[in-house]
Amino acid sequence: MGMMNAGDLPEVIPIFPLPGALLLPRSRLPLHLFEPRYMVMLEDALKTPHRLIGMIQPNEVPGRDGPGLYRIGCVGRITQFSETEDDRYMITLAGVSRFRLTEEVDGFTPYRRAQVSWTGFDRDLGPEEQDPDFDREQFLALLEQYFSARELRTDWDSLDEAKDELLINSLSMLLGFEPGDKQALLEAPSLSTRRETLVTLIEFTMRGGAEEMMQ
Repeated sequence: MGMMNAGDLPEVIPIFPLPGALLLPRSRLPLHLFEPRYMVMLEDALKTPHRLIGMIQPNEVPGRDGPGLYRIGCVGRITQFSETEDDRYMITLAGVSRFRLTEEVDGFTPYRRAQVSWTGFDRDLGPEEQDPDFDREQFLALLEQYFSARELRTDWDSLDEAKDELLINSLSMLLGFEPGDKQALLEAPSLSTRRETLVTLIEFTMRGGAEEMMQ
């Protein structure tokens, strides 16, 4: 399927609330489905021309009944799926566009669905973003300190060769930040803003780690 425009996107989509799971436009998110309701969701999505599933994070609010949701998520198109020997599914979602949740839709499906608005996210449907002020050398030096402090390993050659958007978005999705921090990365209005938010979170995490070691 070629590049979509906002008019191609449906007003109602299935949603998959998952804390800490971040999907961004033009990025890929692997998922493991095993709950019966989400297996039904997958089967239903595969029957549609768009094959879309909306990823959104729960947002628990004390005193409110039921699991709430953040207002902004990201829809992805199923590009790969395979069934395991124990009747589970491994799927890959390719990020298409962020959306704003308008309201949940009642119905007879075992999974949740929502009416959504695509207004304000036109850039998500365009070509990959650039970050003209990105200082890659300084960023990778900070990242190396972060990985070393947390005893993480990575393929530095691949990181060094990755384009700006792929590098920033992949790290935003993969690094283990809190759900609220993941949401801030999702809602960043531009790639530059997301990179600045990512740097702030990395620096904050490193400072926190140093303080814990001193205690």
